[in-house]
Amino acid sequence: MNFLYGLVISNSSENSGTMNNIVIVRYGELALKSPGVRNHYEKVLMRNISAMLDQRGVEYSGLSREWGRIFIKTSDETAASAAADVFGVVSASFATAVDADLDAISRKCADIGAGFIEEGDSFAIRARRTGNHDFSSQDVGLKCGDAVWERLLSAGKTPLVDLTTPDKEIFVEVRQKEAYVFTENSRGVGGLPLGTQGKMVALVSGGIDSPVAAWLMMKRGVEIIPVYCSNEPFADDSTRQRALDSIRVLQQWAPGHPFKIYEVPHGCSLKAFVEQCSRNKTCVLCKRTMYRVAYEVMKREGAAGVITGSSLGQVASQTSANMYAELYGLAIPLYHPLIALDKADIIDIARKIGSYSVSVRPVTCCSAVPERPETRSECDSLLAEESKVDIDGLVRYSVSGAKVFKL
Repeated sequence: MNFLYGLVISNSSENSGTMNNIVIVRYGELALKSPGVRNHYEKVLMRNISAMLDQRGVEYSGLSREWGRIFIKTSDETAASAAADVFGVVSASFATAVDADLDAISRKCADIGAGFIEEGDSFAIRARRTGNHDFSSQDVGLKCGDAVWERLLSAGKTPLVDLTTPDKEIFVEVRQKEAYVFTENSRGVGGLPLGTQGKMVALVSGGIDSPVAAWLMMKRGVEIIPVYCSNEPFADDSTRQRALDSIRVLQQWAPGHPFKIYEVPHGCSLKAFVEQCSRNKTCVLCKRTMYRVAYEVMKREGAAGVITGSSLGQVASQTSANMYAELYGLAIPLYHPLIALDKADIIDIARKIGSYSVSVRPVTCCSAVPERPETRSECDSLLAEESKVDIDGLVRYSVSGAKVFKL
């Protein structure tokens, strides 16, 4: 093992010693990076995996890495599913390690197959190999298949081989010194390791869309700074609690990266718009002001952008005309990860990440929303509406009155 791929993270929660169980962690995009970037990303990924294991209460003795793989030394099978929920991981498998020797590998496959394959089941061996050996991946498949076949016959079972659509599969991954045998793959979330793409402010309302938007950017390696704009007195505490609970769900995906949350008073701005501006433009004026507040938080925190839950055409404030008007004259780097997704797609992701049940809780709707909101705002008329109020003063009030806390 060379220096670049010799990093080990140890954990004293489990006694060290001989252990032939291990979790193989695989990643995707990281392998395309230059050596220096890849080395950095892998180190971040290992720290994030360690944090997720600690959060889930999984016992393990350490993590190590070789070219293209990270290994978790553990006897806890739940380590695979925990690792699969770490951004950057494409799959993880709980495996048994044996020497990279054909006889040892085939014996282990036969042992596993005897308890795994039932009468009437068809099976296949899926083998892959890397390193220098005097055998090929095909040799591994043939030798292990024969060993499983013979073991099943000796147990009184009728073996059936089906390499296309087998009922059961046994996987063998041969590395230079060891081979790993397993029967299941936990599919990972993919993306990039959290913390490799800097920080961004995420506007989180607690509805279905904004937590999903934040999660998707986290999947791309972005650490988020959640900002919740409180619309009181136009909304009550149920809305606030829903937003905070949504942020708690997101925090479960980011162990080792505690969120710094901003709760910003926004009701004063809404009151000014309702009383002094054209009622049909309230929502667009509200959005522009939220963006300005988020931008101030972004600068304060040294972040690189603002994340929104906007999806084109989903609601009145998200028509193409309104989205253009919302940003007109504002030099703010906005990210809309949901922009082209259908509502059904967004709901599917929300269910997957655990935020849906929180987001659909009944809350008091914002009473500042007009009966007939503007859907095609004109930029000049919008600026004229803003001139009726002290926009800069409203933004300063919101930012200075923000509550900053961690969960």
